[in-house]
Amino acid sequence: MTVEPTPLSFAEFDRVDIRVGRIVDVEDSPAARKPAYRLKIDFGSGIGVKKSSAQATKHYTKEQLRNRLVVAVVNFPPKQIGPYISEVLTLGVPDGEGDVVLLAPDHDVPLGGRMF
Repeated sequence: MTVEPTPLSFAEFDRVDIRVGRIVDVEDSPAARKPAYRLKIDFGSGIGVKKSSAQATKHYTKEQLRNRLVVAVVNFPPKQIGPYISEVLTLGVPDGEGDVVLLAPDHDVPLGGRMF
């Protein structure tokens, strides 16, 4: 079944602040209902280090995630995920089985760079 996306204006899209960050710390999230990692992501001097939760355990080890570039929405309000507060939404897409594949630039870029 194909779902038609709801149209939105460019102005609405432009309000979503999506930035590049580097994962600087990864921990298991033992209290999560589904396996997940607790991430600390550095977005550079303008935004700093923010926390996020990601159900990315199928395709990535903690070692593979450390120092990896990712993209995340940085202007959503913090979200309580169990006992953890996620400050940004790390972006990914599902693979064929519904497991998370993280979105990331394919070249090294400055931290905090805004997607356009």
